Amino acid sequence: MATPEKMILCCQSFRAGGDPKGICHKQTEGFLQYIEEETIDRGIDALVVATTCLKQCEAGPVLVIQPENWWFKGVDSEEAIDEILDSLEDGEPCAKYLIS
Repeated sequence: MATPEKMILCCQSFRAGGDPKGICHKQTEGFLQYIEEETIDRGIDALVVATTCLKQCEAGPVLVIQPENWWFKGVDSEEAIDEILDSLEDGEPCAKYLIS
């Protein structure tokens, strides 16, 4: 199995002790499946990963694309995900959600 070109990391707020904190896990119900389906439909070679807390709670929900190291804030809708993936396909980060 070949390694993917990209990893899409989605904060799920889990911290030591297993307790979810912050807002990411509360506002991303169904997002992992949506992102996975969209990457497949678009032909993006990416692994979608749920993460522990990314420690950007004030900016959440947070999504990170590697290896570009693009961090996105306020990713709380399918529309936001679509805009981010559209920009990824264009080779540029989506400025609207980018954490600078």
